[in-house]
Amino acid sequence: MPLGVYISVPFCRTKCSYCNFASDVFSRAVFERYVDRVGADMESAQQTATKMGGQFERAVDSVYLGGGTPTVLEIAQLERVFAALRRQFDVRPAAEVTVECAPGTLSAPMLDSLLRCGVNRVSLGVQSFVDREAAAVGRLHNRATVLDDISRLRAAGIANINIDLIAGLPHQTAESWDFSLTETIATGAPHVSVYMLEVDEDSRLGSELLAGGTRYHAHFVPDEDAVADFYLSACERLNAAQIAQYEISNFARQGFDSQHNLKYWTRQPYLGFGVDAHSMLASSTTDNEAVRFAPPDSLEQYVSGADLKRSAVSGQAAWEESFFLGLRLTRGVSLAELSAKFGEEAVAAARVLIAELVEGGLIEQLGDCIRLTPGGRLLSNEVFERFILAEEIVR
Repeated sequence: MPLGVYISVPFCRTKCSYCNFASDVFSRAVFERYVDRVGADMESAQQTATKMGGQFERAVDSVYLGGGTPTVLEIAQLERVFAALRRQFDVRPAAEVTVECAPGTLSAPMLDSLLRCGVNRVSLGVQSFVDREAAAVGRLHNRATVLDDISRLRAAGIANINIDLIAGLPHQTAESWDFSLTETIATGAPHVSVYMLEVDEDSRLGSELLAGGTRYHAHFVPDEDAVADFYLSACERLNAAQIAQYEISNFARQGFDSQHNLKYWTRQPYLGFGVDAHSMLASSTTDNEAVRFAPPDSLEQYVSGADLKRSAVSGQAAWEESFFLGLRLTRGVSLAELSAKFGEEAVAAARVLIAELVEGGLIEQLGDCIRLTPGGRLLSNEVFERFILAEEIVR
């Protein structure tokens, strides 16, 4: 089965207050060392896969550069990353090749470079079309910049565009959220990702919210009920505009689902390169179902060549992942497919839990398929936890 390849570029022009990713503002002096290290990791990918106990595949049908903001790299550096990728892997002609871009970083030379590298999909970190909201969390663009980027991408022949939105930003109201949705739909972008603001100590804004403080406009963050209403409104409006929900946070016009992200949710193999870039490969032995491994989330440790962290995926873990990843998808999980893979006994043992979740209105069953209800999507982590904590039934 062809691989998906994820390449992490952890460099940003500014660190957004809500961001909890392994990315930050770094001196450009480290960019060259980083690109060298990523290229070296690609060159040794087959040996790494063997060492980790995974099955290596050279064919690649999806590539995703994320971070961070890959387009803050120098053009020559970005092109070196793609050249290294194509030297070591057989990137299929029809592969989906995505690059994340912060609006305002798509200069004419950079856009030309993306085309030379074979990029055919761009994900724009818009977050909000309301300039005040974007500025409050440290974004450097405005609405006009976003619209200009979309126009120039289309003119260059890249029409497969994703727009990221965040529900729950400081100063956001029902009216301003509706404006962002209206603007998003009006762009005609075929893919939209809607994320609810994560409140945790791994971001400056989240930490301030937990502390009850006022820095980073934390006292202007909408409450949980309002954020849930924003999310449900997005589901309703995007679906009505034929941008159909196919995953908890993702919506697409027909034929524009993110092929790379589907690999994660359907447990297909993928390799990651760069800071905190995770990999999952089928196991090369019968002891486990798969192996996962990743480098550190520290830039300095990664560039210095720190060891990968490896974990084996047992049959039980694979069973659990099949539920908490598969249920993210609107189409849900096929019990017949799980039975074919893990055995009817395993599915039979899970039916009691499934019945409880159906009774609680968190999932619904249609034939042999189970899927989250609209309410279940808002409480998805609780549903996933039930499957993880269930009695071990696959050995």
